[in-house]
Amino acid sequence: MLKNSFCHVTQWVFDLDNTLYPPEARLFDQIEVKMSAYVMASLGVDQTTADQLRRDYWRDYGTTLAGLMREHNVDPGPYLFDVHDIDLSHLNKDPALASAIDTLPGRKIVYTNGTAPYARQVLAARGLDQVFEAVYGVEEANFLPKPELEAFETIFALDGIQPRQAAMFEDEARNLQVPHSLGMQTIHVAPAPVTAPYLQHHTNNLRQFLELLV
Repeated sequence: MLKNSFCHVTQWVFDLDNTLYPPEARLFDQIEVKMSAYVMASLGVDQTTADQLRRDYWRDYGTTLAGLMREHNVDPGPYLFDVHDIDLSHLNKDPALASAIDTLPGRKIVYTNGTAPYARQVLAARGLDQVFEAVYGVEEANFLPKPELEAFETIFALDGIQPRQAAMFEDEARNLQVPHSLGMQTIHVAPAPVTAPYLQHHTNNLRQFLELLV
């Protein structure tokens, strides 16, 4: 029974993008346009090169920002402010999801590779801003991104997360490898399942999945 796999869990860690809102909202379409524009302006490259660097740095470093910082010494503050300044007006509130999260026993937090202010804006737009005890962004991880071990260790230490009493929900499969290795229950939230030994559960409907746990 699914519920039995979570009977020990008292700490719940949620990613933000494409996890606490549906991928159909396509917020990253806006963010990626702004990322490429920032790369073009900062490095003096054309659109094609900027798009390629954005993708390559995401693949190699976990986020485009991490690659820009390591390869070009880009200041993360202005970059993060700019790329997260997007339109959220089409996001809908989801009271059923809010109720499902609120009903979970124990502490609930958000941990995103975006910024905490951006995360709070998205949570407010989704009507989820009252169900989490804390919100952590990449800035709290010293700009180290998931999937790096040190990033997880930093955030978990800040919040007092005990991995063997915790579960993590995340749309990006590779970001669940470290949580699994630490002893967390891992839930891949995505339209289609991916096969990997560190992905213990999959759902394409977060609310329905959570309702099975309580």
